[in-house]
Amino acid sequence: MYRNQRRDIDGFLGLKRIAMIGISRDEHQTSRYLFRELTQRGYDLVPVNPNAQEIEGRQCFATIAQVEPKVDGALVFTPPPTNHRVVEECLAAHVPRIWLYGAGGGGAASQDVVEMCDKAHVPVVAGECPFMFLPQTAWFHRAHGWVRNILGHGPV
Repeated sequence: MYRNQRRDIDGFLGLKRIAMIGISRDEHQTSRYLFRELTQRGYDLVPVNPNAQEIEGRQCFATIAQVEPKVDGALVFTPPPTNHRVVEECLAAHVPRIWLYGAGGGGAASQDVVEMCDKAHVPVVAGECPFMFLPQTAWFHRAHGWVRNILGHGPV
């Protein structure tokens, strides 16, 4: 089991320009709620989804390679069957930090993808939800993080 490092979480959340890869076209999905929350907090977010031209009023790119100017990190929402290819594209585009979204584990994270990032010396956060680590986030996100810590699944 992969244990995230708190320094990698804090490092990622300290970024300004972040690609959200695999962001949903459905405005009621978690990725869209997170997009709105991070935007309100001042992040410069870049939506990446090959099936959309615009998300939340911003130009949407088909792949990370098309994004200009480059991003400081990528928050990946793609499902396991495609996350290997997506992370390869991130590494090829020299994305310096990657977060593999997960709500309580799993999600976009898989051991082989984490190993790809580690081998490339790219800090990775795997299987966590950023909501749990944002300052002054909603109580239920804080509670989720607290429970994960109590169970020994939180970051070290």
